[in-house]
Formats: sequence, structure tokens, C-alpha cells
Amino acid sequence: MSVIIHQTFLPADDPEKSLAFYRDALGFEVRNDVKYGSMRWVTVGPKDQPQTSIVLHPPAVDPGLTEQERRTIAEMMAKGSYATIVLATSDLAGTFDRVQASGADIVQEPADQVYGVRDCAVRDPAGNLVRISQL
Repeated sequence: MSVIIHQTFLPADDPEKSLAFYRDALGFEVRNDVKYGSMRWVTVGPKDQPQTSIVLHPPAVDPGLTEQERRTIAEMMAKGSYATIVLATSDLAGTFDRVQASGADIVQEPADQVYGVRDCAVRDPAGNLVRISQL
């Protein structure tokens, strides 16, 4: 039996800006683009990993959330403390240069960590923390 990571979800309050980051800066392909009323879900993923996707979804869309919970999510997104994803690449320097050139908010330039990983950190247009590790 094999279990894989198939999809993960990240909030995206501006689908066009998120697309520019994930598609244009990171090179992901668009797998799905679904509109429902005024909302939009966009699925992206690495071209060479068709089984793995990131679903960029409207934040706080769950109908079970209270208005206070929606405000809290919006506040956390604005601070960049709501969601995180860790990606990896065989060319950290080149990936960082491309992401930096896109105008992304740089949190940490590539650096060797004490726990043995070389990585960098940026924020996507919705404020999600995106760490990118060197493979």
C-alpha cells in the first residue's frame, strides 16, 4: 500500500495574483479553475508531478464559520501567520532568484539552517508562508 500527498489547500484572496506567483514565478501548471458565484478555486501543481496539487481556495469559505472566525482568519492572513507550505527544488538559488524577481515578499534569503537544511522563505500574495528547501 502506498499513500501519497494528493492535494493541499491554501487560502487565496486574489486568485489572479496567486496564479502569477504559483504559475509564473514557481512554474506550476494550472490543473483546474472553478468559479462558483463570486468565488474561485484554482488548482496548481508541478508539471512533473500530476498526482500532487495545491488548491488555492477562497479564505474562510466554510459556511460553519462565525463572522468573528472569518475576521480572525483575515487578520492572520494579513500578518502572514495563517498557512504554510514547504516546497523543495534541486536549484534553490535559481528558484529564489525567479521568485524574488516576481516581487514576492522575501522573508528569508537562502541560508543553511542548524537542522541541516538549506532553504529560503517568502510570502505568497495571500500572505501564506512558502518555505523552499534545497533537495
